[in-house]
Amino acid sequence: MKYMIMMFGGLGAAIEDRPPEWITSMHELLVKLDAELRESGELVAGDKLIDPGRATTVQFRNGAPLPTDGPFAEIKESLAGYWIVEASEDRAIEIASRVVAFTEYPMEVRRIMDEPPQL
Repeated sequence: MKYMIMMFGGLGAAIEDRPPEWITSMHELLVKLDAELRESGELVAGDKLIDPGRATTVQFRNGAPLPTDGPFAEIKESLAGYWIVEASEDRAIEIASRVVAFTEYPMEVRRIMDEPPQL
């Protein structure tokens, strides 16, 4: 099964209270875990995302899609990065738990829907 492991966290203001050593250690943990997933063959895809303050939100307004500057509406934490792994649910939860134990930010583990075979 494939699972998407999504890392949430407030970048910017949420980490400005953290000491530089913590930020360095968090980065090292994520780089190490990413390398482990690549080496084990479990990683299907993954990447970090830019600060949500530089995002564009597309909403339906006045009968048409309207893109606006800014992060997702009305939330303090947003998607900061993700991994898509080919693993069991227990393994996907284990991967997320390693990061949560360090960052204390929530992560979501969600199975990717099975797609029909391509003809």
